[in-house]
Amino acid sequence: MSTSNTTGSPSQASLIWLVAEREIGSKLRSKAFLISTGILLFLALAAIVIGGFASKNTDAMPVAVTSETASAVSALPDLEITEVADQAAAEELVRSEKVDAAVVSGEGPTGVTIVALKDAPTGLVSALSQAPDIEILEPATTNPLLRYFIAIAFGAVFMGAAATFGGTIAQSVVEEKQTRVVEILLSTISARTLLAGKVIGNTILAMGQILALAAVATIGLIATGQREVLSTLGAPIIWFAVFFLFGFILLAALFAAAASMVSRQEDIGSTTTPITMLIMAPYVLVIVFNDNPLVLTIMSYVPFSAPVGMPMRLFVGEAQWWEQPLLSLVILLASCVAAIVIGAKIYENSLLRMGSRVKLGEALRG
Repeated sequence: MSTSNTTGSPSQASLIWLVAEREIGSKLRSKAFLISTGILLFLALAAIVIGGFASKNTDAMPVAVTSETASAVSALPDLEITEVADQAAAEELVRSEKVDAAVVSGEGPTGVTIVALKDAPTGLVSALSQAPDIEILEPATTNPLLRYFIAIAFGAVFMGAAATFGGTIAQSVVEEKQTRVVEILLSTISARTLLAGKVIGNTILAMGQILALAAVATIGLIATGQREVLSTLGAPIIWFAVFFLFGFILLAALFAAAASMVSRQEDIGSTTTPITMLIMAPYVLVIVFNDNPLVLTIMSYVPFSAPVGMPMRLFVGEAQWWEQPLLSLVILLASCVAAIVIGAKIYENSLLRMGSRVKLGEALRG
């Protein structure tokens, strides 16, 4: 029988979970948190639904055709085709302005003639014009506009969740120092146990929010008939969740360590600003360089930006799921372990030091 069972003292794991439950419970009891989460999910769903309907809501040009010309325009997009018996009937629809133009048989190279009332519809003319053969050396794997919005989505979700819950950890640490609650806590549990509980609790909350956003995005894409987009986003979203999990643990440990070096809420920014900048960098980079393979490749291997860079590369088809993501994940895991070790040392050495800000060198030395 183990010592912990003999003495009746709780195990290390149970103590960590008690701290985690305290962090989760305090957040879930916060009306501000619940309202802000609800608003975030609503905005995400609204953006997907509006974008889906906007992409389908294109004004179709009414065009009259004869049986001889119907095949020439049947494959053209954004046309509302009305088939009539002959050219005279087509011209009558044009004169009565029931259609914008008519496509009838002609003597030109295309074999058709466009009949219009006053002005030739340029879109229809361009679609029916003979064009030279085109060879694209580096074809785009995704729609540039869709690529841009997906980059914004990945960057914004990562930055928003990491900054929100990282800031929550920092405020919690400083509040406990400022009210000296931490002295009572440390008389019962160790500093590392307290740190682990805080990190785990806020990681669960952050991942819950990420999974909720993923569910809302899936529902929105299915409801608006964007299954093709959903099929291309499936693997990147899963990898984003995996990378975010370990990336957030890394950032959470650093936020807690940075906050432990100060004793007042108004001083939090002085130590957490560098970490906040690390969170903002991937958001800015992925928006500006979402079409730059070199920058995305570098981002996908840097721990702080890998949760955004690697899913983007998977989305645009520049990385195979079994190759680069695994190497990047190994690098992230190694960085996560290093951040936890360093963060725990700073946290332990600074938590009970009240008053002026603790310098980083002093916190590392102990």
